[in-house]
Amino acid sequence: MVLDEIKISRAIIESYKDKLVKALDVDVAIVGAGPAGMVCGYYLAKAGKKVVLFERKLSVGGGMWGGGIMFNEIVVQDEAKRILDEFGICNRRYDKGYYLADSIESVSTICSKAVQAGLKVFNLMSVEDVMVRNKKVTGLVLNWTAVEMAKLHVDPITMRAKVIVDATGHPAEVARIIEKKSGIKLRTKTGKTMGEQSMWADVGESTIVKNSKEICPGVYACGMCANAVFGGPRMGPVFGGMLLAGEKVAKDLIKKL
Repeated sequence: MVLDEIKISRAIIESYKDKLVKALDVDVAIVGAGPAGMVCGYYLAKAGKKVVLFERKLSVGGGMWGGGIMFNEIVVQDEAKRILDEFGICNRRYDKGYYLADSIESVSTICSKAVQAGLKVFNLMSVEDVMVRNKKVTGLVLNWTAVEMAKLHVDPITMRAKVIVDATGHPAEVARIIEKKSGIKLRTKTGKTMGEQSMWADVGESTIVKNSKEICPGVYACGMCANAVFGGPRMGPVFGGMLLAGEKVAKDLIKKL
């Protein structure tokens, strides 16, 4: 067999084009491919929802890759161990209520299982704005991350979703765009993003699940983004709350949709 470079290029372009066109009108659009966003996408896709995920970086996984201080091990507490087990991620007991898992295996397995369940992931794409109709967020405005980084004057494209999930972690990027540009008040004490507090793992892990909920019409916060929006503390390299938050938002949206 002789490989034809033009045929290879045509295959990539045609396939990607078809995938992107199908992603322009969906049930749920998730922004941010950290553990919370991918777990949320997994459960939604598994339930038969049309769900896409946009990640600005080349790689998925958020902060999970690096474990703690680049020691690629993560800790998951008792309550979330069942999610590791469901994904088939090897884990071992460290002490009562504490389980260790390899961060590389965790990220790669969650991503693989989510995509196999039907989640469509678009990396290297950034959200630069939202679409708002009648005080409800109805879609996202997208551009290539490279365009954003190079500060090129290139217009974006738009996509529509019944629900947007902001899973962008500490920056809470979608929430801040809504706050800055839409005139919509968030469902926080101040009506704006409140910002994360200093590290307190015990409180942070419980509030991250509690705060993963609807923040304004059409938009949910999920994972660390939720604590950034509602003013909860960060929690460091313990990731059970991230997994549980993704599951919670997915279950809420399955009922809603």
